[in-house]
Amino acid sequence: MNMFSLEGKVAVVTGGGQGLGLATAKRFVEAGAIVTIADLRNCAELAQEIGCDFIQADVSNETDVENLMKKTAEKHGPLDIVVNNAGIISPEQMIDNAVVADYQRLFNVNTIGALLGIKYGAKYMRDGGSIMCTASNSANGDFAGYGPYIVSKIAIVGLVKAAAIEYASRNIRVNCICPNTIDTPMAYVEGCETELEVVGIITPLGRMCEPEEAAALYHFLASDDCGYITGEDIYIDGGVKAGHPIKAMDCILKALEAKA
Repeated sequence: MNMFSLEGKVAVVTGGGQGLGLATAKRFVEAGAIVTIADLRNCAELAQEIGCDFIQADVSNETDVENLMKKTAEKHGPLDIVVNNAGIISPEQMIDNAVVADYQRLFNVNTIGALLGIKYGAKYMRDGGSIMCTASNSANGDFAGYGPYIVSKIAIVGLVKAAAIEYASRNIRVNCICPNTIDTPMAYVEGCETELEVVGIITPLGRMCEPEEAAALYHFLASDDCGYITGEDIYIDGGVKAGHPIKAMDCILKALEAKA
């Protein structure tokens, strides 16, 4: 028996042009899946290089998302796997200075994008499929100034739980993963430097997550071997949720000593 095989399964990965989405698409292809990546940018050449199809799509646009799922199903057959991974972040802003448009923009892409991916992914999916979303360890709280991102990612966790209940009758599993800082272009967005400065201190494993490590979790959840896992928000955060690492405590104690 070939454990965790995705042989012949039809998969869609949004945000597949870089970072976690790209790493996931590559891993799915290696496991035997027939993969279509979607991205806001034109990634047709990249898709060809890694053995995928490409459909350009804005995940916050309902017509685009239905077109993505429908065209993939028409070409390859009913979907088996959908990864709603596309997402954005905004520069740090405190709630005192909240820009409502920034909250709305992140919610539209991160949360509504996941909602539409679930809605139309399930519509064109065979029973017994797997739908997954990229949330974040921000769903457990995060840095001051990350309000728009935190709100959008917490909402994904709730959405996944609601969807897991509603699609259980079709044996469609719906889960999300909650990574901490992944070493992707999003980690280096201007205005979000705080996270880069402290991730090695506050993470017990002392480093960022590699996109391939998070992709491995998606591979696990996509496979038929995980047929009894649904409605879960699974943290892949190097131990952040477990508690404060020794290195962080040392920094705090030194700061207190200096203040005294």
